[in-house]
Amino acid sequence: MEVVAVDIGGTHARFAIAEVADGKVVSLGPETTQKTAEHASLQTAWQDFGRQLGRDLPKAAAIAVASPVGGDVIKLTNNPWIIRPALIPERLGADTYVIVNDFGAIAHAVAQLPDEDFQHICGPKRSLARNGVTSICGPGTGLGVAGVLHAGGAYHVLSTEGGHVDFAPLDAFEDAILKRLRKTFTRVSAERICAGPAIVAIYETLAEIEGKAIRHLDDKTIWTMAFEGSDSLAIAALDRFVLALGAFAGDLALMQGAKDVVIAGGLGLKLKQHFARSGFSERFTAKGRFQQMMAAIPVKLITHPQPGLYGAAAAFAQEHAK
Repeated sequence: MEVVAVDIGGTHARFAIAEVADGKVVSLGPETTQKTAEHASLQTAWQDFGRQLGRDLPKAAAIAVASPVGGDVIKLTNNPWIIRPALIPERLGADTYVIVNDFGAIAHAVAQLPDEDFQHICGPKRSLARNGVTSICGPGTGLGVAGVLHAGGAYHVLSTEGGHVDFAPLDAFEDAILKRLRKTFTRVSAERICAGPAIVAIYETLAEIEGKAIRHLDDKTIWTMAFEGSDSLAIAALDRFVLALGAFAGDLALMQGAKDVVIAGGLGLKLKQHFARSGFSERFTAKGRFQQMMAAIPVKLITHPQPGLYGAAAAFAQEHAK
């Protein structure tokens, strides 16, 4: 059957028509992006998508949202839209629907996408295991964390708030960044170091250590300078970011007993050329007595261009195959 897949973030809402059958995604059509600021609600963006396609939309919806799900009202993070699940049939004309957290959708995508949609980062070069746990983390505006448990020929998505565990510094620089962040936050979580906005604190801490004047730049500017290679301090901040992400990914594998780890998120994809040369692997495996065990865990990067849309459709397919 056909279903409208929707991936709603703070700035954009993405739509596509997916075809699902037997609990899996058969195909995902071209993606259309709407700016959330240009629409009063999901309903008006949905209607605009239908007008752009020039056809009636399927009466089924698979919706991924950057927000916790559950309850009578879903208020999106960094987005004024409010979604009332009970009103979806009336307002969207969708008789059947599924709503999942955006990183839960990523987990569904990881469970269903083929090998060619993953790039090897470190560890053994093999396909993702289809038994046990695959851990998933993704740096973006926040630090998303989820897992997929394969058992008995089926899979189950583990939605978590794992990005909010305590940050554990591993060297003198990370001691310094923790000290700097504690001036603002009583409790410093991993997300404060391993999400996109964290590059600001990393950049400013490096400047302070080197005795340079601190330039108060926003995260977008620093990331641009780092990827362009136009500022040596920004490049160093990128390297430190990747080191911290490697350490966190290793911690996550230990916590979830993972057979594999997948890095996701838009920022993760932008970093794909930097994992090998920024010490990610060394930090991932640096777990003391468990170093040999960690070296046997493959780490991959999801490279599908729209894993949120694909995963939303996959979640719908799983729910309605029951």
